[in-house]
Amino acid sequence: MIRLLVADDEALIRGAMTALLDLEPDLEVVAEAGDGDEALAAFRRHRPDIAVLDLEMPPADGLVVAERMSAEAGEGFQTVLVTRHARPGVLRRALAAGVSAFVPKTTAAEQLARILRDVRDGKRYVDPAIAASALTEGACPLTDRELEVLAAARKGGSVKEIAAEVHLAQGTVRNYLSSAMAKLGARTRHAAAREAWEQGWI
Repeated sequence: MIRLLVADDEALIRGAMTALLDLEPDLEVVAEAGDGDEALAAFRRHRPDIAVLDLEMPPADGLVVAERMSAEAGEGFQTVLVTRHARPGVLRRALAAGVSAFVPKTTAAEQLARILRDVRDGKRYVDPAIAASALTEGACPLTDRELEVLAAARKGGSVKEIAAEVHLAQGTVRNYLSSAMAKLGARTRHAAAREAWEQGWI
C-alpha cells in the first residue's frame, strides 16, 4: 500500500483528488492539508510515502514545502507537484530540489495513479507540454540578489521590511528593485515580483 498526503488549498479539488485516489486498491490517502503549514504538520505526523502538493498553496508554495519535507524525510520519500499554471522555470527548480513528478491539474485520476506508482518505484515524471516549454524558455535575466529581493517583495512588505529580511541596507534594496524592474519592464516592485514568480524564478 502506498501511503499518500494530499495538500491543496482548494477544498473541492483536494476532496475530489482524495476520493479518486482512495478508489485505487494500492493507494491510501492517510492525510489531507489545506495549506503549506498544515501539510508540513501532517507530514511529520503521518510520514507518508509520497506527498502530492499543490504548487500555488499558501503561505509557502508547494515547492518550498517539498524542499522542507525532503530535507526531513528518510530514504524512499517522494514529492509530486500538481499545478494549474505550469511554469517552466518552476520545473527546473523542482527537479533540482528532487521533486519526483510535475503534473498539471488537468491530469486524469487514472494517469495520476499510474504516475504515483512509478514514482514509488523510483521513476520520475514530467508532463510533456511542460517539458517542451522548459526546453524553449530563455534564461532568467535577474541576478541572485535581485531574485532574493523580489522574493521578499512578493510578501507585500515595505522596503524597510524587505531590507530587514534580506539583511541589506534600504538603499541597496531600492537599487536591486529598480534594476529588476528595469530588466522586466515592470512599473512597480510588486509587478516585477509577480512576473518573476509567474516565470518560476522565485
